[in-house]
Amino acid sequence: MQEVVVLFCCFFVLRLISLRISLRNEKRIKALGGVQYGKVNSMLLAIVHIVFYFSCLFEAVYNHHLMLDSTSKWGLALLIFAYLMLFYVIYQLREVWTLKVYILPEHKVNKTFLFKWVKHPNYFLNILPELIGMALLCKAVFTFCLLFPIYLVILAVRIRQEENAMKHLF
Repeated sequence: MQEVVVLFCCFFVLRLISLRISLRNEKRIKALGGVQYGKVNSMLLAIVHIVFYFSCLFEAVYNHHLMLDSTSKWGLALLIFAYLMLFYVIYQLREVWTLKVYILPEHKVNKTFLFKWVKHPNYFLNILPELIGMALLCKAVFTFCLLFPIYLVILAVRIRQEENAMKHLF
């Protein structure tokens, strides 16, 4: 059995579930007068995220890295952690969580433990471990070395945009 491909598919389905939640929340936020910030950046993040995922899969298949070994098990552990964090963040933010940056007219800042102690938990506890985990799962060294730095630059811009959009709330 090609364990890495099966696991890739499982995590991709979880990503699609989060996308569905995001789209549902986005529709509601727009109806309530929410304003989107960083539209182009959000699109770039989505594109690079998808390309990263499928490049990792391609690299695993191309190099015949389809069975779990110690490296891919570390990747699996990171992915499990990342997705637990993703769904915890979604749970904490509930109806305001989206993959994009939206600010509601009466936006309330989440001040729960996680958001109080970790700045941008979705990025630092979900997305970065997720990408590192996927690269390790697939042993995708080339993909990681090429795309991860690009993703980091786009993410840094995203964080600045999000902080600027929310600075009036603090």
